Amino acid sequence: MEAVELKRRIRWADADAAGRLHFPRIFEYVEEGEAKLMARAGFAQGARRGPYDFPRVHVEATFRRVLALGAPFVMRVAVGKLGHTSIRFDFQVYADEARQELAVEGSMTVVVVENDKPVEIPAALRAALAPGGNKA
Repeated sequence: MEAVELKRRIRWADADAAGRLHFPRIFEYVEEGEAKLMARAGFAQGARRGPYDFPRVHVEATFRRVLALGAPFVMRVAVGKLGHTSIRFDFQVYADEARQELAVEGSMTVVVVENDKPVEIPAALRAALAPGGNKA
Protein backbone atom coordinates (compact mmCIF):
# COMPACT_ATOMS: atom_id res chain seq x y z
CA MET A 1 0.00 0.00 0.00
CA GLU A 2 1.15 3.50 -0.81
CA ALA A 3 2.15 5.76 2.08
CA VAL A 4 -0.05 8.65 3.18
CA GLU A 5 1.24 12.17 3.63
CA LEU A 6 -0.15 14.73 6.02
CA LYS A 7 0.66 18.44 5.78
CA ARG A 8 0.13 20.15 9.10
CA ARG A 9 1.36 22.88 11.47
CA ILE A 10 2.28 22.44 15.11
CA ARG A 11 -0.89 23.40 16.98
CA TRP A 12 -1.06 25.36 20.24
CA ALA A 13 -2.37 22.25 22.02
CA ASP A 14 0.67 20.27 20.83
CA ALA A 15 3.33 22.70 22.07
CA ASP A 16 5.06 22.67 25.45
CA ALA A 17 5.69 25.75 27.61
CA ALA A 18 8.79 26.56 25.53
CA GLY A 19 6.71 26.66 22.33
CA ARG A 20 8.05 23.39 20.87
CA LEU A 21 6.32 20.18 19.88
CA HIS A 22 5.58 18.28 23.11
CA PHE A 23 7.11 14.90 22.31
CA PRO A 24 4.16 12.51 22.92
CA ARG A 25 1.93 14.52 20.59
CA ILE A 26 3.77 13.22 17.54
CA PHE A 27 1.99 9.91 18.02
CA GLU A 28 -1.41 11.57 17.62
CA TYR A 29 -0.33 12.67 14.16
CA VAL A 30 0.93 9.13 13.47
CA GLU A 31 -2.48 7.78 14.51
CA GLU A 32 -4.08 10.15 12.00
CA GLY A 33 -1.92 8.62 9.27
CA GLU A 34 -2.69 5.11 10.54
CA ALA A 35 -6.43 5.88 10.39
CA LYS A 36 -6.11 6.99 6.76
CA LEU A 37 -4.20 3.82 5.83
CA MET A 38 -6.68 1.58 7.64
CA ALA A 39 -9.66 3.34 6.05
CA ARG A 40 -8.07 2.83 2.62
CA ALA A 41 -7.76 -0.86 3.53
CA GLY A 42 -11.47 -1.05 4.41
CA PHE A 43 -11.02 -0.98 8.18
CA ALA A 44 -12.27 2.54 8.97
CA GLN A 45 -12.03 3.67 12.59
CA GLY A 46 -15.65 4.69 13.02
CA ALA A 47 -16.88 1.30 11.84
CA ARG A 48 -15.17 -0.42 14.83
CA ARG A 49 -13.28 -2.42 12.18
CA GLY A 50 -15.43 -5.50 12.67
CA PRO A 51 -14.57 -7.70 15.64
CA TYR A 52 -10.99 -6.42 15.73
CA ASP A 53 -9.11 -4.02 17.96
CA PHE A 54 -5.62 -2.66 17.23
CA PRO A 55 -3.90 -1.76 20.50
CA ARG A 56 -0.46 -0.19 20.41
CA VAL A 57 2.30 -2.42 21.74
CA HIS A 58 5.39 -0.43 20.83
CA VAL A 59 6.14 3.16 19.84
CA GLU A 60 9.43 4.90 19.24
CA ALA A 61 10.62 8.18 17.85
CA THR A 62 13.93 9.91 17.25
CA PHE A 63 13.75 13.69 17.30
CA ARG A 64 16.37 15.24 15.03
CA ARG A 65 15.17 18.83 14.79
CA VAL A 66 12.97 21.12 16.90
CA LEU A 67 9.49 21.82 15.55
CA ALA A 68 8.24 25.11 17.00
CA LEU A 69 4.68 26.26 17.56
CA GLY A 70 3.11 27.08 14.18
CA ALA A 71 5.87 25.35 12.21
CA PRO A 72 4.65 23.59 9.07
CA PHE A 73 5.64 19.98 8.53
CA VAL A 74 5.00 17.03 6.23
CA MET A 75 4.50 13.60 7.77
CA ARG A 76 4.78 10.40 5.76
CA VAL A 77 3.21 7.26 7.29
CA ALA A 78 3.58 3.83 5.68
CA VAL A 79 3.24 0.18 6.56
CA GLY A 80 6.76 -0.84 7.54
CA LYS A 81 6.20 -4.51 8.34
CA LEU A 82 3.37 -7.00 8.43
CA GLY A 83 3.98 -9.69 11.03
CA HIS A 84 1.78 -12.66 11.87
CA THR A 85 -0.42 -10.69 14.29
CA SER A 86 1.23 -7.25 14.20
CA ILE A 87 1.46 -4.24 11.91
CA ARG A 88 4.33 -1.76 12.17
CA PHE A 89 3.68 1.73 10.84
CA ASP A 90 6.84 3.71 10.03
CA PHE A 91 6.83 7.49 9.88
CA GLN A 92 9.04 10.41 8.91
CA VAL A 93 8.34 14.05 9.70
CA TYR A 94 9.97 16.68 7.52
CA ALA A 95 10.33 20.33 8.49
CA ASP A 96 10.04 21.40 4.85
CA GLU A 97 7.84 20.59 1.89
CA ALA A 98 10.86 19.49 -0.15
CA ARG A 99 11.36 16.70 2.40
CA GLN A 100 15.04 17.56 2.89
CA GLU A 101 14.99 18.37 6.63
CA LEU A 102 14.13 15.23 8.62
CA ALA A 103 12.77 16.36 12.00
CA VAL A 104 11.37 13.15 13.50
CA GLU A 105 11.30 9.49 12.51
CA GLY A 106 10.02 6.38 14.18
CA SER A 107 7.46 3.63 14.27
CA MET A 108 4.29 2.45 15.95
CA THR A 109 3.38 -1.23 16.20
CA VAL A 110 -0.17 -2.46 16.73
CA VAL A 111 -1.40 -6.00 17.31
CA VAL A 112 -4.61 -7.34 15.80
CA VAL A 113 -6.82 -8.47 18.67
CA GLU A 114 -10.14 -10.29 18.71
CA ASN A 115 -11.89 -11.07 22.01
CA ASP A 116 -8.84 -9.74 23.88
CA LYS A 117 -6.47 -12.21 22.20
CA PRO A 118 -3.94 -11.62 19.39
CA VAL A 119 -5.10 -13.12 16.10
CA GLU A 120 -3.62 -13.45 12.64
CA ILE A 121 -4.00 -10.36 10.47
CA PRO A 122 -7.21 -10.93 8.43
CA ALA A 123 -6.41 -11.92 4.85
CA ALA A 124 -8.29 -8.96 3.35
CA LEU A 125 -6.43 -6.50 5.56
CA ARG A 126 -3.06 -8.13 4.86
CA ALA A 127 -3.69 -8.00 1.10
CA ALA A 128 -4.75 -4.33 1.27
CA LEU A 129 -1.78 -3.26 3.41
CA ALA A 130 0.85 -5.24 1.49
CA PRO A 131 3.06 -3.48 -1.07
CA GLY A 132 0.96 -2.80 -4.15
CA GLY A 133 -2.26 -3.42 -2.19
CA ASN A 134 -5.35 -1.19 -2.39
CA LYS A 135 -4.22 1.81 -4.43
CA ALA A 136 -7.46 3.72 -3.72
